[in-house]
Amino acid sequence: MAPQHGRRARIAFSDAAAKQLENLTSEAELHALDRALVVISVDPDAGEPLPGDTTGPQLRQYADDVERVRLLYWVTALRTVVVVAYIEA
Repeated sequence: MAPQHGRRARIAFSDAAAKQLENLTSEAELHALDRALVVISVDPDAGEPLPGDTTGPQLRQYADDVERVRLLYWVTALRTVVVVAYIEA
């Protein structure tokens, strides 16, 4: 699905992802994470689908090798991006 111009997806964090976010301390890590979050908020389909069970939400992975960031997330029916449990910055 193409991104809707002028409208960004809302970002929410699971408890596990919020805990990981608390552990990010360097300005560079936070900046890299912010850039990755902007990418998936503008285009939630930017990440690659991960193989797995199709009975639940489709887990996706967004990785930026330049910024060295990786996020695992899923997108709700209302286009909210939920970062689930893995933030690598």
